[in-house]
Amino acid sequence: MTLRSVDLRKESVPAVLDRVERSLGVRLDHRSMVRKRRSVGARTDRGTWVRVERRGLDRIGVQGGDGTASAEALRGIAKPAWLAGVAWRDEAEPVVWRADETELLPCSPAGNAVVTRAPELPEEWWSALNTSLDALAAQHTNRIATPDTETLTQELVTGTIRSVFPGIDATVVEWRPAHADLNWANVTAPELRVFDWEDWGMAPRGLDAATLWGASLAVPDLADRVQSERRDDLASRDGKLMTLFVAAKILGPYADPEDPRLGAARETAERVAKELQAG
Repeated sequence: MTLRSVDLRKESVPAVLDRVERSLGVRLDHRSMVRKRRSVGARTDRGTWVRVERRGLDRIGVQGGDGTASAEALRGIAKPAWLAGVAWRDEAEPVVWRADETELLPCSPAGNAVVTRAPELPEEWWSALNTSLDALAAQHTNRIATPDTETLTQELVTGTIRSVFPGIDATVVEWRPAHADLNWANVTAPELRVFDWEDWGMAPRGLDAATLWGASLAVPDLADRVQSERRDDLASRDGKLMTLFVAAKILGPYADPEDPRLGAARETAERVAKELQAG
């Protein structure tokens, strides 16, 4: 059976939402609903948040689709607590639906996934981010990160980087736990919470830092601040590889010619590639 391409920003899913309400024993506030390409979220009548995700069976992998629930075991990270969840196989398509109920966020997301204007971030925010990312990297998991729902393997890293930067030795040395989708739509401000943990797992050192850097490139000062705050990760060999990994997605064959990040991504990536080639 072929998986139908669905954009939940455009497609109504009333039967799915009804099932979520019955299973979790909540009422969703449709006025608060936030729709993304593969997820829908809303407040509930008991002061919590429910996120509903649609994911193809081919994207579930051996670790399942319970990223948000399994992230509850992580400690020392500024994130909303997970409270309950439900999942089921779609009757008509090779799709798994999953709903997770979490604490409400204390404030709004810092911005869109890619920002063109710097969010207002107090110094305490950067301190909390560093504490959270350092704590995450020090923990242990059997999960493998799935950025963009693709299982992050050495082969994927090598193929992505070499598609734009041929000749680079993309062998990863150090793998650490990562959020794997760290962008400005998945963090709150001015009080930090990191949310949407569906894709977390083991990844090359520096993936989260490079991902946030890539999401900041349209605002040079913000991108520089990310590089400064996470310099230990990004200056490591694996961190440089992750810089190229993120840049390759911006600059690759599906690059948007209107993307305001293109110039900055190319400039930094060419410098980093030369550093890696020089050893």
